[in-house]
Amino acid sequence: MIYSKKRSSKIGLYCLLIAGVFLSIAPFYWMLVGSTLPSGEIFRLPPKLLPGDYLVKNLHSLNESLGFAKIFWNSLFIALVYTLVSTLISSMAGYAFAKFNFKGKNLFFFIILCTLMIPSQVTLIPLFEMMVTFNWLNTYQAIILPTLASPFAIYLMRQNMKSVPDSIIEASRVDGAGELKIFFTVILPVTRPAMAAVAIFLFMSQWNSLLWPLITLNSEEMFTLPVALSSLIGMARIDYGQLMLGTALSTVPIMVFFLLLQKHFISGILGGAVKE
Repeated sequence: MIYSKKRSSKIGLYCLLIAGVFLSIAPFYWMLVGSTLPSGEIFRLPPKLLPGDYLVKNLHSLNESLGFAKIFWNSLFIALVYTLVSTLISSMAGYAFAKFNFKGKNLFFFIILCTLMIPSQVTLIPLFEMMVTFNWLNTYQAIILPTLASPFAIYLMRQNMKSVPDSIIEASRVDGAGELKIFFTVILPVTRPAMAAVAIFLFMSQWNSLLWPLITLNSEEMFTLPVALSSLIGMARIDYGQLMLGTALSTVPIMVFFLLLQKHFISGILGGAVKE
């Protein structure tokens, strides 16, 4: 009787989880199907659940409307450069806060954590004025540079690097290694999972960024994907086929990036739970 109850509860749990999976996948499937249909058929009732034959036409129209290849390259270049540089900066800052003792260390780290509570909208006007002063409007550096030092990434790297034994660092110093050599040859290999988690977080935040690029970029050839896709939503007519296809294509780099680093992701996140 007890076995039967346990089995019934397991079956119920599995059914609930399967239903949750279908609910999670349904919007993505509908997006993929919609990208193969003309705009007029996407919202028809009953809905069409199988892919159509309008994919090539939608791709051609999307490229004509946006210059999709150039837009895609803009987003990919900005996201990759930002991720690489920001991950390196965050790792260096995390290493300094975790393993060095200097005057005001705790105060500086407290200030960094406090910036997490400041809404990003508050900094838009000062940053925009800076970009105008530097004559950086409508450039790559205007998108990449302002947020290179991510407080969350610094915090996560600091917490992970606190778990690295001090004895390893001291042994490297005794062997005559400089601080940069210790950082690149000792610290980074040990904290690779944390760096992967930070890289995924930074890549996704930059790839999906809309507000700041929308303010900073003013020519279509410099648009990123979120800005370009938002321009497809006009007041008179919206081609949902193009919009669905563009959105579907924009998810591909995120999925690829995550799949490449997924084996390090969970351990990197858990590594940030080091007790003080």
